Amino acid sequence: MNISSDIKSISYLKSKAADLLKRINETHRPVIITQNGEPKAVLQDPKSFQDMRNAIGILKILSLAENEIRTNRSMSND
Repeated sequence: MNISSDIKSISYLKSKAADLLKRINETHRPVIITQNGEPKAVLQDPKSFQDMRNAIGILKILSLAENEIRTNRSMSND
């Protein structure tokens, strides 16, 4: 995996938007959009975005549960 192929300028986005969206939806790899050489945005296909949001939600729940265990606010199964 070569991340440098996943970095595109905003001018590239403007001129090749349809091609770039097709590639993103086929590969499910996000593309970093730069402006004046600085990263400014990330384009991602909807399914990968939803999967990422779901994973973050699960991680938040796990973090809350770990915190409850650490602070003795958990209940035993008995």
